[in-house]
Formats: sequence, structure tokens, C-alpha cells
Amino acid sequence: MAQGCNITTEKQSASGSNAGTATSNTVAPSASGPVQPPPEIARADLQAAATDPATKAFYGKDGWQAAWSADATQALVKALAERQRDGLDHVDFGSAGDQDSSAKSDVARTRAALAYAAALAHGVIDPTTLHKVYTIPRPDPDLAAGLLGALHAGTVGAWLDSLAPQDSDYKALSAAYLGYRNGLPDKSAPVIPNTKAIHVGDHDPRIANITMQLISNGYLPADPSGVPADTGTYTPPLANAVKQLQLDYGLKADGTIGGDVLDVLNQGPEDKARALGVEMERRRWLSRTPPATRIDVNTAAATLTYYRDGKIVDRRKVIVGKPGKETPPLRAPIYRLVANPTWTVPKSIQHASLGGKGAAYLKAHGMDYKGGFIVQQSGPKNALGLVKFDMQDDQAIYLHDTSDHSLFGRVQRHLSHGCVRVDDALGFAQALAQQQGILPQWQQARQAGKESFVTLPQPIPVRLLYWNAFQDTDGKVAFRTDPYGWNPAIAKALGFPAARSVQPKPKDIDIGP
Repeated sequence: MAQGCNITTEKQSASGSNAGTATSNTVAPSASGPVQPPPEIARADLQAAATDPATKAFYGKDGWQAAWSADATQALVKALAERQRDGLDHVDFGSAGDQDSSAKSDVARTRAALAYAAALAHGVIDPTTLHKVYTIPRPDPDLAAGLLGALHAGTVGAWLDSLAPQDSDYKALSAAYLGYRNGLPDKSAPVIPNTKAIHVGDHDPRIANITMQLISNGYLPADPSGVPADTGTYTPPLANAVKQLQLDYGLKADGTIGGDVLDVLNQGPEDKARALGVEMERRRWLSRTPPATRIDVNTAAATLTYYRDGKIVDRRKVIVGKPGKETPPLRAPIYRLVANPTWTVPKSIQHASLGGKGAAYLKAHGMDYKGGFIVQQSGPKNALGLVKFDMQDDQAIYLHDTSDHSLFGRVQRHLSHGCVRVDDALGFAQALAQQQGILPQWQQARQAGKESFVTLPQPIPVRLLYWNAFQDTDGKVAFRTDPYGWNPAIAKALGFPAARSVQPKPKDIDIGP
């Protein structure tokens, strides 16, 4: 019997959640020309200056010799000065040391280089300290060996550059971050009051400031000739700009200026830069070589992307956990398809949503008691729908169909108890079965009319990710709200000033997982 999405409340991580998969950054690129040697520093002086385990291990690898030549020091200073490219300009990695050849300065440079390398290679903060459940493996390259190789080869700058993600998404986030950080307009833009909603044709004194903010955020041209006249009237051209903003933030694109739109407009470029800095940090937590065939679910945007042999072959909407029942960041494979699943209602849902429901309600929904649990039988009324994608994880999280397909028409789809409901799940299951050569078995299981299981010959890795900013299909960076309120803790760790994140407030709609 299928179990429900019963999110555990205790902090857990799967075995290997901190085990790295990225090891390619341990070898420094080759350099051309002679490498400048470091100065001579007494072994005892270095041992006295190196007081923490990381620097002790580093110098121990090289026989307690000085590490930093003038050229290498200059490369490190330059790299640290350019750390805004990765949204790390608010993080203090320590001093690169005075421009001298003392043991104290040499160790200070090593400490700063290792700290900066760690931030680039796997992030400033360990995500398992932020989430009760986080099972996505982080990169874990041997940074001490990598730094030592780079120093010997004279390629410190190139080595540091190689540690951050190199994919086009990360580069787009970086470019957008620099744009918002370095091109900030006047910070004195007034906060627009959140009073009544504004519809096309309405006259409202807030229109002037709304127009200014739309220009500031790039939704209207800065050229005055292209900006609607400031008459205080909400015109169709302004509404078109608002619709584009709503699309970018995953809001209902109706052109009405309500509280959700004003929450976004009242965010300045500093807020956008903060969101991008947070997003780059999340990307640094991930393997640089994800599986070529995989399913990525973006729980912030409530979308699914299916990659096959490194190419996107499918995108579709999903419904994910509501605030308070968040879909956790995890990685686990789909290993089988379940046709006509039954659903064993978790006790948490049973007590919270079914308490007081009588026998007539249970019968109408195909439910009855078995061994102290409420079990919903197979059929179109089943909360799991007609197919379940079983995943190997210890959180009772999986992908599945639903009995209410109308919910995919919503813009805010954070509505479930933690599992992921897939739009046209039957079509998706059939495509997976066909690709894996098990379509006859799957069709037979579907026609059986009872719960049946079909194993996938090749399990498909699934990553449940939380991305508020990402490169859309047009190559532009799109933003989403922070429905789970997870951004502020990361922003604080990165040294950004405190700010309120924009969160939608979806309403409860059903008892499904």
C-alpha cells in the first residue's frame, strides 16, 4: 500500500549527503613561463603561525615550506577583490596578509585562500544546518591539494576561477548580480502604499511611483519618450508591463496591481542582488556534473524539467508542498511506476484533515480503515490519481498524479502536504515507460485496474531543488517569490543586510499528499 508524504520533523541526511562528487578541481591548470619561488621561512615559524587544523594540514603536505611568492600573493589579492562575481562581496575571508615574507603573512594568505576556495567549491554554509532534511550531495574536492598544485604551477587565479560552477545558468546569475549591484539607481525610491487594488482605467496617486519602479526594474524603457504620460491613470501599456512582472515572479498575470505586485515593486535592486547572491550560493552546493539523465523539480517555481542524455526533453507544471509542509531538498531515484495506487493516509493528515469525518465521507472517497490506518482504494478519486512514481528515500516523498487536475491552472501551486503532483502524470509515465522499453508491461499494469508495480530498468535520479532565480527559456534571468521563507537565513550567512522576502500565501485546498 502506498504511504503518504509524511515529512519527518527531525533533522536527517542520507548517507553521503556531504560526500562530494566533484573532484576535478584538485589539479591546477598548467602555467606558462617560470614560476616565482616563495621566500625562505623557518619551519618553526610556520608551525607557530599555523594554529588551525586546515592550515596545519596544508603546510604538512609540503614539508612545512613557505607557500606564497609575490606573484601568487598578487593573484590571490586580485581574486578576492573580484569575489563580487560570485555574490561573495559581503563575506570576509580574512586578510591576504601584509606584503612581507613573514610566517604570519604566509599563513594568513593560505587561510584566506582556503576559505575562499571552500566558498566557491561548495558554498559558504552547509545546507544541512538550514534544513531538517537535505540529502543532495555536495562537492568535496581536496582543496589543500588543489591550492598546493596551483601554487607550484603558478596558477592560483585560474584555479580559484575553476572552482565555482561553470554552466550557463550560473554565469547568467553572476552577470545579473553584477548588473543590479553595480548599476543601482537611487536608493531613496519611496515605498508604495499597499491599499486598494488598481485596475486598468483607475486613477490613483500611486501610479507615478509604480511607473518609476517599473522603469527601475526594467519593465518600461528609461527613455522618457517610451514611458506613458504621468497622468495618474493606470493605462494598458502600464498593465502590459505589470503582466510581464507577474509572469517573471510566478504571479497571476492579470495586470491588476494588488498586494503581491506591490510586494515585488517595493523590492529595490538591492533586493534583486540579494536574491541572486542567495541563488548562486545554492548552485555552489550542487555537483558540477549532475546525471545527464535526471528529473529536476524546482519547488520555488513549482515546475519539473526532465533531462535525457544532457538535453531537456520535457517541462511541465507540478504542485509541491505548502508552507509548513515544505517539499524538502533531496535527491533520490525513481525506481518503479505504480499503476492504480492505493493511498495509506499518514497519521498526521488523518488527525489534521480527517478528524471528525464520518463513515459516509470515507465511503464517498473510497476510504476505509485497515490496521488502524485509513486507506484510500485505487481509482480516479484517489488522492494519488492513477499513477505514482516511487522514489527510494526515507522521507515518504514521491511524485504522483492527482484526482484534481484543475489545480495545475493555478499560478501559486504550493498546495500539497510535501509530495510532488505532476501535470499529465499518465502521459509522463507512459513516456518514461516507452523510453525504457517497458511500455507493454506498463499498459498491462494500467489495465489491471488494481495496484500494480512496474520496475524501471534504469532508475532515474530526481533532485528536488529550491530556486528563486534562474535562467528561463529565453535566456533571461527570471525571479520567483520565496514561498518557504528560506532565503533570509542564507542571505544572512552571506553577509547581506536583512530584508523581508516576498512570500505568497496559498490557501489549503485538499487532504492529498
